Amino acid sequence: MPDPVQILWQPAGVTLDSLGTSKLVDISDGDTPNIRMSIRMLSIDTPETTARSANGAANVDGKFTQLAEWIRQDKAPVSRAFADYILPRLESGTAGTLQYDQGEAGKAFFTDTVARRTTRPDGSMRKLFLRAADERFDGYGRLLAYAAPSYSWKERQEMTRRERATFNLDMIESGHAMPFVIFPSIPGELDMPMMVAAAQTAQDEARGQYTDPLFLPAYEYRACEKLYSITKKVVEGEDLSYPDRLKWRSRYCVDMRDRLIYGPEGYMGIPHPYRLFLWPDDVQRAIGMLNLTPAPSLVG
Repeated sequence: MPDPVQILWQPAGVTLDSLGTSKLVDISDGDTPNIRMSIRMLSIDTPETTARSANGAANVDGKFTQLAEWIRQDKAPVSRAFADYILPRLESGTAGTLQYDQGEAGKAFFTDTVARRTTRPDGSMRKLFLRAADERFDGYGRLLAYAAPSYSWKERQEMTRRERATFNLDMIESGHAMPFVIFPSIPGELDMPMMVAAAQTAQDEARGQYTDPLFLPAYEYRACEKLYSITKKVVEGEDLSYPDRLKWRSRYCVDMRDRLIYGPEGYMGIPHPYRLFLWPDDVQRAIGMLNLTPAPSLVG
């Protein structure tokens, strides 16, 4: 059984009009163009496919192996605790390939799940239900939202909360996505326990990414890409300021079981389902709104 979480949240958000399943590029009237746009599904993170090919992933393998060597040589700007945690993953020699392969598997699962859940028994297609977060867009202009098939009022009355759940939850339950909750876009008080339980089950049953104990959650993979670039500059003699050396990590992390905040390199001791991330600019606001307490390691 998952541990209870102490974070209770009622997101403001907004429910958007349902969108069709095809490209929506048309005009409703003189001031209403309907456009196709990208959606970043909230509170989850799936493996990256930015390597684009097996060869590209193999190139990342080499970079991460080199990064591990630099960490061993104390040339990388990381804490000892983070080094001890990340080295086995980087020294596997296949961190990039594993990320790419898991990303492709996650994409295939998501494609099949969307097709299955949006197809009605008569073969017609459901529209997409979206609920945007308190913060509407990310830095890439993508709409931040929870997504699910659009069910009628009558259908919803006959379905359990799980049966009408979001694709976000499907991905976590499959193990193809890690929970990636970032304040203030936090699932509601009824949805959070369901998400935690789904993530815990995926981990316990070694589904998806959890089949390999040395996998990198996508947010760690992206951090290691940045860390490689920064360390390479240091090794090559470029004079980087202390803040620039640490730009590979920035988010603080809260353990949702006890409300303790940990520094950017202190999240590893928190199990995946219970990590709540905070941007530095949001720390003070989150402390007040969620009654958080700095962990001893952060203030000591």
